[in-house]
Amino acid sequence: MTTNAARSNNLTEGDIQSTLYRMTVPMIIGMVMMMSFSLIDTFFVSLLGTEQLAAISFTFPVTFTVISLNIGLGIGTSAVIGKLHGRGESEEARFHATGAMMVSVILVGLLAVVGLLTIEPVFTLLNATSELLPYISDYMCIWYISSLFLALPMVGNSVLRACGDTRTPSIIMASGGFLNAALDPLLIFGWGPIPAMGIQGAAVATLIAWSVGATWIIYLLAVKRQLMLPRLLSVSELLENSRDVMRIGFPAAGANMMTPIAGGVMTAVVATYGAEAVAAWGVGHRLESIASIIILSLSMTLPPFISQNVGADKIRRVEHAYKMTLKFIMLWQLFIFALLWAMSGFIADIFAKEAEVASLITLFLAIVPLGYGLQGVIILTNSSFNAMHKPMTALVLSVIRLFVFFVPISYLGSVLYGLEGLFWGTVVANLLMGTLSYYWFSREINDHHHDYEEMKGL
Repeated sequence: MTTNAARSNNLTEGDIQSTLYRMTVPMIIGMVMMMSFSLIDTFFVSLLGTEQLAAISFTFPVTFTVISLNIGLGIGTSAVIGKLHGRGESEEARFHATGAMMVSVILVGLLAVVGLLTIEPVFTLLNATSELLPYISDYMCIWYISSLFLALPMVGNSVLRACGDTRTPSIIMASGGFLNAALDPLLIFGWGPIPAMGIQGAAVATLIAWSVGATWIIYLLAVKRQLMLPRLLSVSELLENSRDVMRIGFPAAGANMMTPIAGGVMTAVVATYGAEAVAAWGVGHRLESIASIIILSLSMTLPPFISQNVGADKIRRVEHAYKMTLKFIMLWQLFIFALLWAMSGFIADIFAKEAEVASLITLFLAIVPLGYGLQGVIILTNSSFNAMHKPMTALVLSVIRLFVFFVPISYLGSVLYGLEGLFWGTVVANLLMGTLSYYWFSREINDHHHDYEEMKGL
């Protein structure tokens, strides 16, 4: 007899809308809490002083590189495990889950060792001053060690999502963020017998929080739910059961890493308009991550749904879910645009003390969010291609998005019409790329369905 848990984890049956709703709501809650705790973390570091806050800011590109590898491996894991569960191959899924967890620790470990040995040259290359390097070194020495423990919950959560469970990953994410934020003041400033560690205390708090998350996820997967093996794989088993994960994960990681590169190029272009423009651009993009939280949540819940249904050869169900999700995102983000546009003056007054910065924030919010729905189409299409085991297609789309449309069109807009032209350029780039993404995925679905019908006819 099928248990309730098994039914809830089977994404190949039942109402599509209610299934995606059930999966996405916990992710939204988890991400909101994670973002909130991240802001608290930054707040406590800022209390140490400007130099410490600047040191933390310098670490973001480097830490994002390591996190991008974890995200990529998580995407590969979700795609592979989801497809195997869709086929009913649960034992194969356990081997692949174990392989994914092991290879994530190995690869992140190698990257961490390289990082530890190159802290000074890397951050000197990033123009960190000699005054900041000691703070950066104090923080990164601990952070690189903690990255090993980050790999396990990130990839482990992908295993759970691939099985249809998004509630538990959200609880793990939120709990880790809460523990990190709670430990920050104790370890940064000290209390009783606990010495004040300064900026290093923030890294130690992260290490403890991620260690707890790693222990939790291993217990859940290996013992409680038996979604992975309670042992290490042999070398031959590891190679066999991690190959597919890496085949999807590496291109996905590469696509993630390209986003900050393109963002850096555009920040340099914006910087030609002065510090006020950079400040407004920065505020706008911080708001963008909050305004796009449902898109980001769906980008983690739609892929497991697609992978399971591709594994079960239910392609029309994949098509229905994809199109229904895009319609919802376009309407939702249109509402978000209207909200941001109506509140642009109020938001600008909160974030800006200077009139010029406030004016530019208002201009940003009146234009750029118009393209957020189209950006959602792009993000969800990319994640859907990964879920269908088409990682190179997703990577090509990312390259086209960033370096054929986004950067060139935005730059051209700035040359012709100044900063306002740059803002409109981002909207035009999203329109063109969103259209291309939708067409490409629709063609892939039709081709897949046609091949399946031919195979049935043989």
